Amino acid sequence: MIEEVEETEQVNGTTILDHQPPSPGLMRPLQWWMLVSLNIAFLLIGECGAVILSRFYYDRGGTSKWVAALLQTAAFPVIYIPFFFFFPSPKKLLAAIDRPSIPTLSLIYFLLGSLLASNSMLFSIGLRFIPVSTFSLICGTQLAFNAIFSFFINSQKFTPWIINSLVLLTLSASLVAVNSHSAEHEGVSKAEYALGFICTLAGSAGYSLLLCLMQFSFEKVLKKETFSVILDVQIYTSLVATLISIGGLFASGEWRGLKNEMESFKEGRVVYIMTLVGASLANQVTFIGILGLIFVVSSLFSNVITALAYPLVPVAAVLIHHETMNGAKVVAMLLGIWGSASYLFQHYLDGKEVVRLREMSSNDVSAP
Repeated sequence: MIEEVEETEQVNGTTILDHQPPSPGLMRPLQWWMLVSLNIAFLLIGECGAVILSRFYYDRGGTSKWVAALLQTAAFPVIYIPFFFFFPSPKKLLAAIDRPSIPTLSLIYFLLGSLLASNSMLFSIGLRFIPVSTFSLICGTQLAFNAIFSFFINSQKFTPWIINSLVLLTLSASLVAVNSHSAEHEGVSKAEYALGFICTLAGSAGYSLLLCLMQFSFEKVLKKETFSVILDVQIYTSLVATLISIGGLFASGEWRGLKNEMESFKEGRVVYIMTLVGASLANQVTFIGILGLIFVVSSLFSNVITALAYPLVPVAAVLIHHETMNGAKVVAMLLGIWGSASYLFQHYLDGKEVVRLREMSSNDVSAP
């Protein structure tokens, strides 16, 4: 039986709540490595697939921004499925635990879900007007925004590695902004291109804010970050975001044009439906990979692998959509990788500090 153990540490002024993941010693080594490899594949393939298919939807005649936003959360029930087949003690994961009152939980889920829906809309607008490679490079700024919001919300301190990351990621986004133009994307005006850039940047900031607020909720309200709590937050915030996107689809009147959109889709109705289903499932495959890595390894490792997806998406865009990767984008991508590595190295140092503090605590307890 795998027990969920809560531990609290202070690193760089931030309270870190974590659970004890199943180590290789608690399951066969081959099974552990297979689960880790499987979840890494889920995360990387899902992230690339979701962005590529969403861009394909627009390129082949799709026009509804609310549909594109809905694709990012609508298939959330799929998250439950793998944990009943691949992970030990699924009932333990979903077991009831001490929680805040229902009104408090409802307020948390509503606020986080509303922010998630807003970010989904911003990303759908951004992907509508800018190339996939540019979109992905701008999304790399999430780490910089995360550092800034963590400073104000989660009391994270700025270290030399974090500052270096902020500078590099800012330079990367600035280089993309200065050297990008609507000619890269046929049929898009300069104003639309600028709107897409701004919305993508705002969506990256909003997503970073969402993560920091989730962490704040775990620390100050939910008082724990066990896997079952993480899973519940993911499910219910996705439910709220999905309902908001459906409401926006009907309130905007875009639903009236969906039948005509399907009929006029360049690849036909079957491919239209397959594109929507594929994009929805790809987004949830990404979340399954993230949650799986949190459960099998740690939340830090999950963040590391998520960051690795950013340089893969532009490469996939060049191979699949035949987008142009000019010198400026290549330099921006390298700066983004460097900035991400700097940010992740700081988290590696924080993780070592947590281990050191735990060992000191254990030694103090065992000392006569």
